[in-house]
Amino acid sequence: MDIKLLNIQTFCLTYELGGFTQAARALGVTPQAASRSVARLEQTLGVVLFRRNTRQVRPTDAGRQYYESCRRALGILQEATERVKGDHEEPAGEVRVSVPTTYGHHRFIPMLGRFRQKHPRVSVDVQVSNTNVDFVRDGFDLAIRMGRLDDASFVARRLGLFSLGVFASPDYLSQHSAPQTLDDLQHHECAVFVMPRTGRLLPWSFENEPTVVLPNASVHIRDDVLGLVSFARAGCGLVQMYRFLVERELASGALVEVLQQHKGVARPFSLIYPRQTSQRPAVRVLIDHIVEASQNDKQPPTTPTPAEAPHDR
Repeated sequence: MDIKLLNIQTFCLTYELGGFTQAARALGVTPQAASRSVARLEQTLGVVLFRRNTRQVRPTDAGRQYYESCRRALGILQEATERVKGDHEEPAGEVRVSVPTTYGHHRFIPMLGRFRQKHPRVSVDVQVSNTNVDFVRDGFDLAIRMGRLDDASFVARRLGLFSLGVFASPDYLSQHSAPQTLDDLQHHECAVFVMPRTGRLLPWSFENEPTVVLPNASVHIRDDVLGLVSFARAGCGLVQMYRFLVERELASGALVEVLQQHKGVARPFSLIYPRQTSQRPAVRVLIDHIVEASQNDKQPPTTPTPAEAPHDR
């Protein structure tokens, strides 16, 4: 049975990208050539891999089963090739990363300067957004997110546990008595974050009872959690946010933490990627750099864990 590697690669790209046009664009050929390549593979195998019509291409059961086997085999070949090349070449190429606004501005982007000094041939394309991404559809190699996902096809490297606190400016507290209990929040101006995926208001979370409180918030911040920092700095009221986001403001006295006796919960941020992604040397060195930088930032040790799903902040 004569099966050409190019036909298998075309089949896998068509499966992953959802059509011959997309696969052809990735391979630098015409859609007709991509379609013929898959047709030759189907003829050789004696099975139909895709159901086609004028608008879409859908894999058959045989196509789905064959894809899983082909993807594993191509991954092994790619890993072997990259390992041989990596022994002789400096990592090079582009790595696409999606990071939330919180971790992106205050942790990830500041670490890129040192990374570029170490690996000048690796370029990094960064999406700073709280939007969930599909690695295959959107073409990302890595993502940093908070939350959990039981999906064995992904790897998650925990970058640390980050605690929440309630903060306000001295100007605001000079005009309003600092809250002493969680019930006092109902008498204060507060801002809360609107979760992008659900449109619901994000409650404030605490370790002690009650563990969840939704203040009577007069201001709702959407899309970018850093809007909460601006609200608090301007003396508008109270907010709950990650403590690492306001380290400078706390050090300078621009913000003050209140309700410290009611500890905010600590949440993990993790670096997430498909297992096959780390086979590329450029991706691998960036993964190592992110993990090392998070350890040097005096966070808990990072270990591979079940993948953690993107949450809204």
